[in-house]
Amino acid sequence: MTHPLDDILVVSIEQAIAAPLASRHLADWGARVIKIERPEDGDFARHYDTVMDGISSQFVWANRSKESLAIDIKTEFGQETLESLLARADVFIQNLAPGAARRQGLDAKTLSERFPRLVACDISGYGADGPYSQKKAYDLLVQCETGFLSINGTEESPAKCGLSIVDIATGMYALNGILMGLHQRARTGKGMAFEVSLFDAMTEWMSYPAYYTRGAGRPLARTGPRHATIAPYGPFTAGDGGSVFFGIQNEREWQSFCRIVLEDPAMAVDPRFVTNSLRLANRAVLETMITTQFAPLSSEQVIARLDRASIANGRMNDVEGLLNHPQVLERKRYRAVETESGPHDLFLPAITIPGVEPVMRPVPALGEHTARILAELDEKSGAAGHAQGTRS
Repeated sequence: MTHPLDDILVVSIEQAIAAPLASRHLADWGARVIKIERPEDGDFARHYDTVMDGISSQFVWANRSKESLAIDIKTEFGQETLESLLARADVFIQNLAPGAARRQGLDAKTLSERFPRLVACDISGYGADGPYSQKKAYDLLVQCETGFLSINGTEESPAKCGLSIVDIATGMYALNGILMGLHQRARTGKGMAFEVSLFDAMTEWMSYPAYYTRGAGRPLARTGPRHATIAPYGPFTAGDGGSVFFGIQNEREWQSFCRIVLEDPAMAVDPRFVTNSLRLANRAVLETMITTQFAPLSSEQVIARLDRASIANGRMNDVEGLLNHPQVLERKRYRAVETESGPHDLFLPAITIPGVEPVMRPVPALGEHTARILAELDEKSGAAGHAQGTRS
């Protein structure tokens, strides 16, 4: 089976989540990804937890289908090895500490000048310039700096996102830039240097609350599981105590909701509720009326009515429920992937290409492919003796 990125070689000096996630998405569709790690302890995400039979769940998530090359890039041999790889690479990704890549000549701009066909990506915390350029950045800290916590949580207390939302956003923007760079190279023969920062990625994701705040002259209120600017949109309790989430997106849906779900067409023209702005202003009264109407119904009956009215809805699920979700199981949205601790079922990538099965190769042990990659470089360079001597 061929894959869209079969002919792409990616070299990545990566750790944590953002850069590894970007390169893993490339590996999912055929790219060969060589992950450069410190010989002693490797990517520190390897040690975040040990819940998957001794290995880290976060490392497994972001690192399947890669080859691990354990070298010290500060040594002469490490530099020579990296130079040989860069001469062959199509893509280079790095998320070294602030300023480290530039000091070593491994920033995207420098490398693109030396290797014109290379698509080179710098991932940083706050960008290459500005007053925060030398500041370390991690996911939660950038959630704080970009104001995300101020809009997330309940009225009484802000809350972090339960996912690595900043790292995921950054990794996906890096992936987007890499694919653009490869497309540009296919047209012009010239690669591309670019940068993605955690701060800039999350700033983009915060556009809606930022623009709302600027336009309204006040920030979005924290509303817990409810939508801040649409009503009704959130959780409602049925008569059996079950929680059903649904959202009304427009006036057509509002009328359908009143007629079919509430069986109260008159409510659709109640002057307190005829527009979203009015429903939002009178949300407390509206939610009380809806809950009263739901009291004789089970959560399954409420969901059946919502489906009949074509109103989007969902159950309050948990992560175990996701693992056993019928949509996951019946569509077989997972594959067994080998790791150091044995096979584990991992979710497939979100893209489905008819007739193409994504690559789901093993999660590498630290330095697992070092000898093979070095032998391959020696063979290709025709300098095996010289390289062996350098290593000794």
